[in-house]
Amino acid sequence: MLPSSCAAVILAAGRGTRLNALNTPKVMMPIGGKPIVAHTVENLQQAGFAPSKICFVIGFQGEQLRTYFGPNFVYAEQTELLGTAHAAFTGMRALPPDVRQVLVMGGDDSAFYRPETIRVFIEKHSVQGTHLSLLTACVEDPSQLGRIVRAPDGSMMIVEKEYLTAEKETIKEISTGTFCFDRAWFEGMFPSMPRMKKLDEYGLPAALSMVQAQGKRCEVLALDNASEWFGVNTIEDLQEADRRKKLKGN
Repeated sequence: MLPSSCAAVILAAGRGTRLNALNTPKVMMPIGGKPIVAHTVENLQQAGFAPSKICFVIGFQGEQLRTYFGPNFVYAEQTELLGTAHAAFTGMRALPPDVRQVLVMGGDDSAFYRPETIRVFIEKHSVQGTHLSLLTACVEDPSQLGRIVRAPDGSMMIVEKEYLTAEKETIKEISTGTFCFDRAWFEGMFPSMPRMKKLDEYGLPAALSMVQAQGKRCEVLALDNASEWFGVNTIEDLQEADRRKKLKGN
């Protein structure tokens, strides 16, 4: 059963420039007859989240999400697009005070998660008293994605595609961008998080490095079925996601 102290933050502030979505938030582009993020919300609700424990971090044309989902959900506006970690922080601060564990996920790549996958991920995080948990996946073509780099001493880091060496480009394990955080730890850590040099943003990958540097507990869990993660970044991705949803009938 989902702990009552858990909530979810969906990162939904981005534009869909590469999807030719000139006046539509990226996550509101349709697959299977409804917005991408609507599938994510259905999965979260089936996993046990009430609307009052689901926060959308909105930005470009954010009113479209408010209109579609209504007033029972939580909304946090990211007025400056300063990266995924800043978006997560913005969303966390809008959650009810009794929330202690927060699931953070992208609204454009989480439409295919099974509710059971979400439940198990959160339960493992909560039961073990972990400060940070991350879902990973092993994919055939990771070329546009950050990789999980595991060191001989057991430490791990997420290396974004902009920083990959030729050797690291062969790694197949990627970060899905889906995290569980101890809320107090994340909110306390964020003000000291450094920006990523090449992007000048606060990125969630840095949280994995920081939790280990502080000696806090972290877990990196691989998806049993890598196809549950599917990022929608191009027109071709959108068409493939639509095909998959129609094939499944939802």
